Amino acid sequence: MRAIRAVSAALLAVSALALTTPTATAAPSGGNAPFGFTVTPSTVAAGGRVTLSVTNCATTATASSGVFDTVNIPSGRSATATVDWDAKAGATYQVTFTCNGQSGTTSLRISSATRNPTPAATVTRTTGATVVPGGVRGGLGGSVGGVSTTELVGGTALVVAAAAGTIYVVRRRTEDRQH
Repeated sequence: MRAIRAVSAALLAVSALALTTPTATAAPSGGNAPFGFTVTPSTVAAGGRVTLSVTNCATTATASSGVFDTVNIPSGRSATATVDWDAKAGATYQVTFTCNGQSGTTSLRISSATRNPTPAATVTRTTGATVVPGGVRGGLGGSVGGVSTTELVGGTALVVAAAAGTIYVVRRRTEDRQH
């Protein structure tokens, strides 16, 4: 249950961070390219993901940088890229967008905060249920394997001794009150 709460809190924090980070919107170099482009967020930790968008481009555009692999961006859509883990903290890298032979650049800054890699999901397959003979041993905690004859005789003797002691004390009090 704690894991679910922790993951929910982490996703909420990442979502809040993603919604509040500034978006880098750049005019193409040279100022006369007929398309627009954005990198969101404009500052990211090494190993983080950025969303790359292109507007007013009728064909598939590309985005490339020295800090991530070249990404194809379909017309009217966006794409994501994962920043390399070895990106230098505090450095600024150029991202080049290309559409119909024209290109434009913008900057992507690597934050000084490091990001921990998230482990890959593990898939476990089960083939069927395992049936264990016998019922559930509720209250025993699973540490008791069974009752031996010695334990049974000893427990019975203790119960008889307790009952006999109780009867003796009660009868003795009754006798004392009658005199």
